[in-house]
Amino acid sequence: MATGHTDPRRRERILAAALGLIAEEGVAGVSHRKIAARAGVPLGSMTYHFTGIDELLLEAFTGYADHVVAVFEQHLAGATTPEEAREAVTDLVHTLSGGPRRDLILVQELYTLAARREPYRALCARWMRRSRALLEAHFPPDTARHLDALIEGLTLHRALDDDPPERPVTREAVGRVTGER
Repeated sequence: MATGHTDPRRRERILAAALGLIAEEGVAGVSHRKIAARAGVPLGSMTYHFTGIDELLLEAFTGYADHVVAVFEQHLAGATTPEEAREAVTDLVHTLSGGPRRDLILVQELYTLAARREPYRALCARWMRRSRALLEAHFPPDTARHLDALIEGLTLHRALDDDPPERPVTREAVGRVTGER
């Protein structure tokens, strides 16, 4: 095993291992020992890089939220008209709901932590503000707020439904929320 001096990506590997473990076992199944083993690092690296499991989890979930915001940005960046923005949101819902099951689990684990603990609630609030700001580039603030909730709900429903609604149903819902005539 490499030492910290020759292993500059160790911290990143630990965070990635934490998210992988959360996706497989849930937050309740996470421990320093399991994360270190998965990351292939000495157990002492955990306390060297993080003051405790809470700091590690919060940083891992922050990185995950940043990833999801980047997906929002990728989908919405090219939209220059309201119609293009509606299509981008429809694509976004289908991308998120069709993504790896891991992502669905990570979001739900984060929401569960946020329901119980303030630092995670604050993280989710920052994440929502960022996603709404991206939507507000195309829609009024109230519409962006409603659309953000619709994206969350449709993504969850499509991911868990045995017969998920097809694109035209998603597109119609986006149109209704955005006041398309």
